[in-house]
Parts: sequence; C-alpha cells; structure tokens
Amino acid sequence: MSTGDGLPPLREVVQRHGLEPKKALGQNFLYDLNLTGRIARSAGPLADVTVVEVGPGPGGLTRALLAAGAGRVIAIERDSRALPALAEIAAHYPGRLTVVDADALAFDPRPLIGDRPARIVANLPYNIGTALLTGWLEGEAWPPWWDSATLMFQREVAERIVADVSARADYGRLGVLCGWRTQADILFDVAPSAFVPPPKVTSSVVRLVPRAAPLPCRAGALEAVTRAAFGQRRKMLRQSLKALTPEPGALLSATGIAETARAEEVPLAGFVALANAYDARRTLGAA
Repeated sequence: MSTGDGLPPLREVVQRHGLEPKKALGQNFLYDLNLTGRIARSAGPLADVTVVEVGPGPGGLTRALLAAGAGRVIAIERDSRALPALAEIAAHYPGRLTVVDADALAFDPRPLIGDRPARIVANLPYNIGTALLTGWLEGEAWPPWWDSATLMFQREVAERIVADVSARADYGRLGVLCGWRTQADILFDVAPSAFVPPPKVTSSVVRLVPRAAPLPCRAGALEAVTRAAFGQRRKMLRQSLKALTPEPGALLSATGIAETARAEEVPLAGFVALANAYDARRTLGAA
C-alpha cells in the first residue's frame, strides 16, 4: 500500500525502521498526511524555495513539503535511527532533499542554503523549540537568512510568542523578542490525538515573518533588559532591574517609565527604550 506521494504509509515506515518516538528527544510523530500537508501549505508557495526543517523524524512533514513543490529541503535530524527512512524519501525526490545528521541547536544551515530564498518549516521537538526560536531571532544581523518560519509549538508556548502587553499572563521575554523582530500569528491548533504518542497538551502552528525594520536597538541589550525585568516579574522595575544595573532609577528616568511599573506593564517600545538607555550608559561607563 502506498500514499498519494507514492511512498509507504508512515506507520509502516516507522514499524519497518524501528522508529518508536523517544521522549528524551521530544519526539511526537504526525502520521496524518492531510495535516502535514496543511502545515506545508501554511508556509506559502514553496517553488524555488529552500526549506529548513528541524526534527523530521520519519519524514511526514518532509514528504508534504516536497509534494507541495519545495525546491529543496534541508532536514536536520539528530536521531540516527531516522536516517534510513529519510534516505528513502531523498531517493524518491532526487536532488531535492539534503539530510543533515546534526543537533540543530549547534548547526548553522546557511552554508548549505546559497542564494535561494530560505524558509523554516518544522514540527519542532518540544524540548528545544523555544531555544531554537530565540537563536534564530537574537542575531545582531537583520533581516535574517529566512523569510518566514512556520513552526509547531505547545499551545502555551505559542501564546507566549504572540503575546503583547495586553495579554499580561502570557507576556514575557519571548513575546518581546518575537514582537520586536517579527509579526507572529497563531494559524491553527492541533489536537493531542493527531500525534503518536499523544502529548498531554494541544499544539499550535505559528507563522513568524521578519520585520524589515524593527525598532532600532541591540539584540544583546534587549535580551539583557528583558532577562532582568521578567526574571522577577512580580517586582517593580526599580527592584528587578538591579540585576542589570546598580542604578535602575537612572535607566527608568531616561525612558520615562515609572519606577513602580512591573515588567508585564511595559510595552515593546518601552523595552527597546530601556535597552538603548542601557547601552548608552554602558558607553559612558555608568551601567
């Protein structure tokens, strides 16, 4: 029995290669090719596009991306058990799938991409999803090497990604970083029953598109300011920012933010202003 793309059903592939998902690797496989196709379509037209996929596992989403016309897929997989299954897909789509046996947290795909437009599409392993996303967002050079990222996260992480100051319970460092450099939107939810094994939470597909001109500030400064502010989010900034500088009042005064404000009350523009004030004081040797 084969599927619409001429390859065997994923359940058969998993059984034949002994690819039971490993909890230690954050693996939850999607067998529904209609769903993987929906994720691929959510990334927009893929012709002549190089797609970077992290954690392909047995290759359900990989197959959907190639069937949707992706010019090339670079699939980064650290589980060596999955490599033979991915090799079968590569043989079925000659010259269009490059499989990289590597840890995505330590691998830079840019040398493999070349001059083509690049896009990230992935059902990210839950245990490294946030770390991967922040790594893609924190580089000082901008715009980045990718023109959009269509990614699956746990629903609670997705809500933090798109949160702004109006959603205080979810608003934090991740929301500031994503809102600063991208337009991020939740596209749709995926029920636990869609996965093997089923996770205990609902998942969501998020699409992030880089902003051409984010509010100007240094990424490292914004990271430092938000780490201090949200590290003690229930405290007033005059207290929480002491983790950053011995004189938080000077930073707050320079930006017009009340010393009694808490991190969850400060909008994105306020954090950018704090980051720039922090850098200015560092330049003067007063941070």
